[in-house]
Amino acid sequence: MRIDQPWLNDQATQAVFEAVTADGAQVLFVGGCVRNSLLCEPVSDMDIATDARPEQVMELAARAGIKAVPTGIDHGTVTLVKNGIPHEITTFRKDVATDGRRAVVAFSTDITEDARRRDFTMNAIYARPDGEIVDPLGGLADLTKRRVRFIGTADHRIREDYLRSLRYFRFHAWYGDQAEGFDPDALAAISANLDGLASLSKERVGAELLKLLAAPDPAPSVAAMRQAGVLARILPGADDRTLAPLIHLEAGRTASGIRRLAVLGGEGLQEALRLSKAQASHLAAIRKAAAGTAQAGELGYRLGAEKALDALLLRAALFQQPLSPDLETDIALGASAVFPVKARDLLPGLAGPELGAAMKKMEANWVASGFTLSREELLASLR
Repeated sequence: MRIDQPWLNDQATQAVFEAVTADGAQVLFVGGCVRNSLLCEPVSDMDIATDARPEQVMELAARAGIKAVPTGIDHGTVTLVKNGIPHEITTFRKDVATDGRRAVVAFSTDITEDARRRDFTMNAIYARPDGEIVDPLGGLADLTKRRVRFIGTADHRIREDYLRSLRYFRFHAWYGDQAEGFDPDALAAISANLDGLASLSKERVGAELLKLLAAPDPAPSVAAMRQAGVLARILPGADDRTLAPLIHLEAGRTASGIRRLAVLGGEGLQEALRLSKAQASHLAAIRKAAAGTAQAGELGYRLGAEKALDALLLRAALFQQPLSPDLETDIALGASAVFPVKARDLLPGLAGPELGAAMKKMEANWVASGFTLSREELLASLR
């Protein structure tokens, strides 16, 4: 079997492959780019593996006039830059020791050893520069059936890196067969290793959860996380019962991990997931607005279109309310509205607290009018 995708034939990528294989080394695509191409899904990043040692890759690149950057040379990764495009080349590896968070690895020349250290069979499928598939562990059969299966025993894989418990649910949300359900052995191993989740950095947990929540329909995976005991460990107090109704209300709108996180709730989300300041601000704003009574136009004006939509979808899911057919139109009206009165329009007659109160009153009347009152009408209302 072969894959045939435009990215495979990129001139810069092929030049990199020619350079690294000049002395007979193997070079293969692996992971997401191969998996997604076989599923006819978009490809966002490319991992490249080789049996050449990192220092050999550096030497071969220099011989071909390609810039080489030792970005992770101790772990086997060298970045080759051709035509301004970076290509991360990683030497085949095998695990020597693991502690549930990181692994000590040794370089290898055996593709099967490299494959066995990966997480899921669907991520251990390789492709040669011409697109020919190399499948050392039989992952293609699992991928064809959209079956997310750990390599080897699930318990062993999870103990190597406890983040794989969360990755299992993410991959099932994105690539699994929802009708087939979840692998009972995987769920049992995940439940047996819940204590290991505490050893993970909150940044890794947060990033993984937001990737999961951005899937087209993460509700089944999140429900399985709850049943396995994972949700309570990473988000104490979270409740996923309103997630499926929210996804139904979204009805084809762009998925938002933060919006879906907001509907789960939970205690201290910013700290629990190490959210960025922007993410935490977005989350707090939409949760506060969802609990209030301001309508679409006002929320669009005060929060902007994106946050207003998030807040109103969240409110509708939480309180089982229907969405207005004019939702986006009303939000857009508010988001584009510009309050026509400036503080200087009230000087020197008003100043200090009186000026602030007058501005606030006029703005409230203007919003209530559907943003129709003119500057003159607003100023006249104060006389």
